[in-house]
Amino acid sequence: MPANIPQDISRGGEGHMQSEIARALNLRYSPVAILLSNEKPPDALQFKEGRWGCVVAMFMAAARGKTAVFDRKTYGCLGGGVGLGFGNLYVNFPGGIEYFLSTGNKEFCRSEAARNLVRNMPALEHGERYFKNPEVAKKFIDALPYTEVPTTYVIFKPLEQVTEGETPEVVVFLANGDQLSALAVLANYDRGGEPSVIVPFGAGCHTIFLFPYHEAKAERPRAVIGLTDISARKHVEKDLLSFAVPYKMFLEMESNVAGSFLELEEWQKVRERNL
Repeated sequence: MPANIPQDISRGGEGHMQSEIARALNLRYSPVAILLSNEKPPDALQFKEGRWGCVVAMFMAAARGKTAVFDRKTYGCLGGGVGLGFGNLYVNFPGGIEYFLSTGNKEFCRSEAARNLVRNMPALEHGERYFKNPEVAKKFIDALPYTEVPTTYVIFKPLEQVTEGETPEVVVFLANGDQLSALAVLANYDRGGEPSVIVPFGAGCHTIFLFPYHEAKAERPRAVIGLTDISARKHVEKDLLSFAVPYKMFLEMESNVAGSFLELEEWQKVRERNL
């Protein structure tokens, strides 16, 4: 990490994290910190074992002030387990995930084993149509940066509730078009022509954790714009997208707020309409 990048950010009362970026952008919701731990936080929201749930709904609860926790038995759905870093769970997807994401698997859906599944998940038969055909979808599935997080729990919590001694893996902003523009500019502030932001296709949980967690391993990690997953959009306000950054890049961006365009009149004029 370059010498001019701080090892931490400013902290408010009780050692809680404060973000200059969030202040400068006047965000509607708190940035969400994603942490790894072997200790389960008390009073955290958690899916029941074996019950379906959407990780993005839990993410939005964290943006609104709650803490959510996941483990290898309570990740909501197979895609959520992948997105949270619990390995390649798609190998267990009924009828093949590449068919579900594309044109469906009518042959599988005619089987006795699929009868109840189709009733609860009709897209197994007709597909979500996010890819033209199963062959294209399989290329996406094979290229995902699957990982096994080294801890029991993945935790979502508001950034301002992260205390001294806790270090996030990823920080995720929820931003409208104006704020997303500012985040993208700030991410590129000290990079010049080097690409600093990507917008990959993926499930909502892929874009808020799996992809940025993978980016964290790079020497110069990139930010990930996400929540473009049509299936997850119903959990998110219509004008918001996510902007997820590995913690190292978050510190870099925090250190660049002072002296940047965020202090000048051009941004202030745009910021005013978000007050």
